[in-house]
Amino acid sequence: MATAQQGILDLLSPYPPGWGGVLLTGAVSTVAISAGAFLIGLLLGTGGALGKLSGIRPLRFLLELYTTVIRAVPELILIVGLYYAGMDGLNRLLAALNLPAFELNGFAVAVAVLGFVQGAYMTEVLRGAILAIPVGQIEAAKAFGMGRRLRFRRIILPALLPNALPGLANLWMSITKDSALVAVVGYQELALATRLAGASTKHYFIFFLASALVYLALTLVSNALFNLVERRVRRGQPKPA
Repeated sequence: MATAQQGILDLLSPYPPGWGGVLLTGAVSTVAISAGAFLIGLLLGTGGALGKLSGIRPLRFLLELYTTVIRAVPELILIVGLYYAGMDGLNRLLAALNLPAFELNGFAVAVAVLGFVQGAYMTEVLRGAILAIPVGQIEAAKAFGMGRRLRFRRIILPALLPNALPGLANLWMSITKDSALVAVVGYQELALATRLAGASTKHYFIFFLASALVYLALTLVSNALFNLVERRVRRGQPKPA
């Protein structure tokens, strides 16, 4: 029993020949990909929500098409399509212009594609949060002569955050798992690092269990942070019974 335990500790050691360092590096990559994609999605979602509520019909049609198509197509297909088909098309264009070929970075592709996908979901989350704001608050801001930017910063943003945070937290949890899909383009994050460690040592159960615990730790830390933010944005509001 002691020998088996020592063997597990050796396998998970952060120093070679242990694979703990590889798993930790993969976990850092997972967080980096998720954070970058979440920020891009948040920017796209904010613009998309405001665009859908703007009353401009062509813009609303384009945003409706964007959110419908992106939510219908699996992220895996989007990642593979952008990386392989997109890179092939780009290199063909560069060749036609007598320019050298270009190699897309796996990290950049992962962040861009996942952020683009997140933007579609965040558009609907933020749109619903804005619609939940009592219209009287916005009309009062207009009556005080607030412009659109000031109205968004002083009235809409503080009012939508309490309504949007639960949905945004769910999207963050989702993207930390979806980041595993970038393994198809050869970029090493936690899921790919786990498979490599298992294939090299044949101790699949140990490494996949360790990976699951890392994902669980990320989820618990994320929950704690979102709870802190939610308590902050809900300060002064009556607590539910």
